[in-house]
Amino acid sequence: MYTIELGKTGLQVPTVAVGCMRISNMNEKEVSAFIDTALEKGANFFDHADIYGDGASEAVFGKAITPAMRENLILQTKCGILPGKMFDFSYEHIVKSVNGSLQRLGTDYVDVLLLHRPDALMEPEEVARAFDELKSSGKVRHFGVSNQNPYQMELLSRYLDMPLCANQLQFGVMHSAMIQSGINVNMYNDSAINRDGGVLDYCRLNQITIQPWSPMQYGFFAGCFVDNEKFPALNGVLDRLAKEYAVSKTTIAIAWILRHPAKMQPVTGTTNLGRLTDCLKAAEVSLTREQWYEIYMAAGNTLP
Repeated sequence: MYTIELGKTGLQVPTVAVGCMRISNMNEKEVSAFIDTALEKGANFFDHADIYGDGASEAVFGKAITPAMRENLILQTKCGILPGKMFDFSYEHIVKSVNGSLQRLGTDYVDVLLLHRPDALMEPEEVARAFDELKSSGKVRHFGVSNQNPYQMELLSRYLDMPLCANQLQFGVMHSAMIQSGINVNMYNDSAINRDGGVLDYCRLNQITIQPWSPMQYGFFAGCFVDNEKFPALNGVLDRLAKEYAVSKTTIAIAWILRHPAKMQPVTGTTNLGRLTDCLKAAEVSLTREQWYEIYMAAGNTLP
């Protein structure tokens, strides 16, 4: 597995992160096999959140790892969502959430904490106070955000003593608005609409690692596009390239993300060990520029 630097942290992380959102329905033995499969492929970066399975995903993961394993793992979790109720970036909630995650994961610290979606009532001074306390106590080593635009990150960064290292954003072959708006600058079409404030270029300029979530989904959790009859042109191209590189279509779809020079770190979303392995193989595939654009256009995009 190849590695990249996570933001400006100096921390080398695998190019593909292992998402743990769906492991709450697995037993400890199944989670152990899930972790072992990832580690065998060199993928030791595991992405969590306090709301995944209402905490059950962190808890079953914590039971599946041993203290001896911990130093070889890079653990990331997220906080700030109270599902169906509100977002909460208050000092009290951030600290309480992290303490809960640490207890469930069975560890004294997490390597990375992300704020999970923007809180409209965010007081950046409160977030900074929470981050300072968590860092000085050794409970969190690095900090980032998810689903935030450039000005939201700028506002928060004004009060922080540490740089934001990551921004988790939905991105993939069938969710490529970040790419479309850049290609269609100064055009009168829907693809030219800048929906995110130029977050892709902002993150590149500020060395903030983009972590694409749900990279195999189309729409907002509408389903997987691979082998989906709704997308025959895209699957035709993915199938041909998969045969050319002797990998799966899933591998090619993740390799498409890795081909972008922003050095993104896609987060897998599967608990299927075969598909997990396919995702992790993407680091070994280097698509050409022509192949990258062919996939982009097969997904229904056009060039001006």
